[in-house]
Amino acid sequence: MEHISVYDLALKAKQASYQLENTSSELRNEILLSICEYLESEMEEVLKANEIDLDNSKNDHLKDRLLLNEKRILEMIDSINEIIKSPEVINNITEQWTHHLGMTIIKKTVPLGVIGIIYESRPNVTVDAAVLCLKSGNAVVLKGGSEAINSNKVLVEIMKRSLKKHGLSSDIIALVEDTSRESVNLMMQLDQFIDVLIPRGGQGLIDSVVKNAKIPVIQTGSGVCHVYVDEFADINKALNILINAKCSRPSVCNSCETLLIHKNIAEKFLPLANEALVKANVEIRWNDFEVEFNDLIISIKIVEDLDEAISHIKSYGTKHSDCIVTEDKIRAEKFCKEVDSAIVYVNVSTRFSDGYEFGFGGEIGISNQKLHARGPMGLKELTTYKYLVLGDGQIR
Repeated sequence: MEHISVYDLALKAKQASYQLENTSSELRNEILLSICEYLESEMEEVLKANEIDLDNSKNDHLKDRLLLNEKRILEMIDSINEIIKSPEVINNITEQWTHHLGMTIIKKTVPLGVIGIIYESRPNVTVDAAVLCLKSGNAVVLKGGSEAINSNKVLVEIMKRSLKKHGLSSDIIALVEDTSRESVNLMMQLDQFIDVLIPRGGQGLIDSVVKNAKIPVIQTGSGVCHVYVDEFADINKALNILINAKCSRPSVCNSCETLLIHKNIAEKFLPLANEALVKANVEIRWNDFEVEFNDLIISIKIVEDLDEAISHIKSYGTKHSDCIVTEDKIRAEKFCKEVDSAIVYVNVSTRFSDGYEFGFGGEIGISNQKLHARGPMGLKELTTYKYLVLGDGQIR
């Protein structure tokens, strides 16, 4: 079957974005509710498509990211329902004042426009991204990986069905079905139609998009996350945080990749950590500090002091999520002040770096840059603003 060109998809998404921008919050919520209903009623169709993708996958390492099951689809629905409850983020007046010549100046929130998402493996991103874009009044062009193409097609068709049901253009959500590298390269050049690009995936994908795109890029993902066990840590607390951060879902970007241990607690903590990690089938390494494993692998380093731990994180971290385990408030404050990551934790697992956990309903990614968004990106991060200047013939 011949695919619609990326150019045509982006052009149509741009045209449809003007229609979506002028919809009411109530209508957008009704569309999201319909998506929930279709996901539940068409669950078998989604699971069959996902089964094909899983069967086609030759990489066992990626299968957890690729997998959809009833539990994960129900979690999608729960997330959408939370997003429906979220307050409106566009068409809000955030500031208003009067110029000395009498004009009224209004600052108003508006959608970004058309958001392009380039991502790998995870079909749940297809729904998360599209739903957040719909709620915030943005059209979206989705470019998932070839490994999830069957799942993505079914999920996008369900969401398009919801748009049509409510009288809106199905072009508001576009899926690039051509899985070739050429389609990605072309998509990155379409700055006349796509306003922002968000890559979600490994460091290679993110670097490629940042290097080659003509469109502004929000960098997300790449999580070389650390847990630092301080000399004043509670041992049991540290063990629980470590095992959760590494093992609860090792394939995601907020899992711990490096364990740092203060030398004064290493004799007590290291044997216990080693036993717990081995029991959880985690491979232990004493190097590879720059690697995001996304697997049951962890690097360990014993550090001289808190300063060396902070220095190590600055050298090898990706400014994503880093944790200190300590009972000393002054040391915790120093860690919080000096570790320049999007999310810094004190006695909390890094696995909480997630839009849903932060109360955003969902996320379109976790930004580890500083402009224009940082950390879990929810609805507010998918908006910008414009100024309205209302007058009565004033001239300068």
